[in-house]
Amino acid sequence: MHVAHLSLVDFRSYAGMELPLDPGVTAFIGPNGQGKTNLVEAVNYLATLGSHRVAQDAPLVRIGAERAVVRGSIVDSASSEGRSTLLEVEITPGKANRARINRSPVPRAREILGVLNTVLFAPEDLALVKGDPAERRRFLDELLVSRTPRFAGVRSDYERVLKQRNALLKSAGAAVRAARGGSGGPDLRTLDVWDTHLAQHGAELLAARLELVEALRPLVAKAYDAVAGGDGGEGGRETQLAYKCSLGQQAELVPDRERLAAALLGAVGERRRDELDRGISLVGPHRDDLVLNLGPMPAKGYASHGESWSFALALRLASYELLRSTGSDPVLVLDDVFAELDSGRRDRLAELTAGAEQVLVTAAVPGDVPAGLSGVRVDVLGGEVRRVG
Repeated sequence: MHVAHLSLVDFRSYAGMELPLDPGVTAFIGPNGQGKTNLVEAVNYLATLGSHRVAQDAPLVRIGAERAVVRGSIVDSASSEGRSTLLEVEITPGKANRARINRSPVPRAREILGVLNTVLFAPEDLALVKGDPAERRRFLDELLVSRTPRFAGVRSDYERVLKQRNALLKSAGAAVRAARGGSGGPDLRTLDVWDTHLAQHGAELLAARLELVEALRPLVAKAYDAVAGGDGGEGGRETQLAYKCSLGQQAELVPDRERLAAALLGAVGERRRDELDRGISLVGPHRDDLVLNLGPMPAKGYASHGESWSFALALRLASYELLRSTGSDPVLVLDDVFAELDSGRRDRLAELTAGAEQVLVTAAVPGDVPAGLSGVRVDVLGGEVRRVG
């Protein structure tokens, strides 16, 4: 698939912008702060309904505007007739975003997920290896949604249950502490209901993550070898992915939803006293982690800077391979990533991605784009875009 046209209204630095795009490589060139990353961020937003730069939508709306609109014409080359779909998202901070498919409103914005798939490489990817578990959980969940859009609803339902349960734990915990001082104890039957909801929705998400990690494991190993390219210090150290679950050793980690739900329900029952004391849920997918090892050692804390970059790139390349196995190439977005890499990784990444149906690259100067990614150049300066060739 590819984006044939991108239209922005009051998105980031753009009051209005129309940009036709072609399959193949398009490089957005310009000094920092001129708006080139805003363009690929908008494309990625159409695919994920989120930004790789900020957690909230408010910064996406141009200063002084009330809302922003991102619109893109998506061509599915895998279909026999090369079907084109028009996606539109209206971003209004503080309110629910609205979306349209072919100009027809959809009940919820998340219903556009899956029409466009992207895989984005960015300097922030180093956090996948060196950052907190939340970064790796988000990586898994976003890939889950790209692969199977219905998991956007599963993820939303779990987060809603978790929020409600944490609020109840906080209030019930205060009542329990008061009861220890002589007052009557709280009625915890409502908490039992939320325990069941947490176990049911959590098992659905957990099972999907386990299946995803199993699918990623060989793809990451292959991609790491390709990116590392036998560089000194990296050869012979195999990548390993393991899912670290808050259930600990209480349950065999197999993607069986009923067994996982029973294990989660049992675990929250055993941790109830601790949860009431702390006022938070201590068991569930929100406490899990994706453990990344190089050989016998964890990548976090032990891998060199170059090894960490190779691992992060391998995770993204594996995501690309997994998504394209469905029959349609995702759009590859390379946001200022080449400036972060040494020449060897730069050339190898270019070689591995050049064959994608559409590649969108951002760089400060033309020299940052490897020769293997030659294509259309678009200069970006002062919020203006100009196609050079």
